Amino acid sequence: MKNYTIDMHCDSLTIAYLSEGQSLLDSETMVNFQYMKEGNVMAQFFAIYMLPEENKNSPELCGLIGNDDTYIEGCAKQFYSNIAASKDMIAVAKSADEMEANLGAGKLSAVLTMEDGRAVDNKMEKLDHFYDLGVRALGLTWNRPNCFGFPNSTDTAIMNSGLTDFGKEAVIHMQEIGMLVDVSHLSDGGFYDVAQLAERPFVATHSNSRTICPHQRNLTDEMIKILASHGGVMGVNFGPEFLHGRKGDKTSRLQDIIAMIQHIKKVGGIDVIGIGTDFDGIQGKLDIDNCSKMSLLADGLSVNGFTDDETEKIFNRNVLRVLHEAL
Repeated sequence: MKNYTIDMHCDSLTIAYLSEGQSLLDSETMVNFQYMKEGNVMAQFFAIYMLPEENKNSPELCGLIGNDDTYIEGCAKQFYSNIAASKDMIAVAKSADEMEANLGAGKLSAVLTMEDGRAVDNKMEKLDHFYDLGVRALGLTWNRPNCFGFPNSTDTAIMNSGLTDFGKEAVIHMQEIGMLVDVSHLSDGGFYDVAQLAERPFVATHSNSRTICPHQRNLTDEMIKILASHGGVMGVNFGPEFLHGRKGDKTSRLQDIIAMIQHIKKVGGIDVIGIGTDFDGIQGKLDIDNCSKMSLLADGLSVNGFTDDETEKIFNRNVLRVLHEAL
């Protein structure tokens, strides 16, 4: 499956939903079905991004958002209706087996995920409901505390805070039912709690190295090693603010992405690396500005000494392995 991409995170579903429900077939987003086909994207994780609470009061958005449950149902309906409208091209995947079957049938795969678990609201039955809705990966937090725990922060006290009691129980339950635990956006304390609790691989769907780029959203080298020891994967984020530490530089260069991958490989090994572009959640001047251009990264890795086997692991095999083990 050389150069078939599995991308673990984009915000394109939310953008499409909030833009009067535009079709994901050819929407003006960084990820759409046509772009996926052009870019050999085997599977895309489409996140239901939980908008900040203050957006509920926006005159432009309040009718689309409503309460959290209404918003989630609306995004999920958008996800499934778009796939049904392009059923000859793309199908839902809720497991690695389904993803591989779709590929064998000549179809793209779409995976429903959620960014920020606040809507779980301390109720395990709501976690089960979201699983039944098709959600197969959940980012425990976004940038604010919730029932799971605390987010990444420049405040040391918040950053060192771990999971809540409910959060710990929920992580165990997620691994039992087969929902990926996503630690992107989580506090350092929360990361270490997840690592202590996890009996199956967990993921950081769209996080980079804090050594290369000192953003609090990124993982330390120690965390990368721990993630690798659990058989997990981190999706390399293409956003300039997460790729380099050059102040005021809003350009995401191909070479920056490759340098990030080189460092992660050196620290955690090739098996911990995946793709998590964060398309439609990032801004700036991007060398790879939509998913139809993923071949640029494959070619760049080859020029920089990565073998075909290593590139294939980064693009799809590492994530497929995690999905087989965790779902």
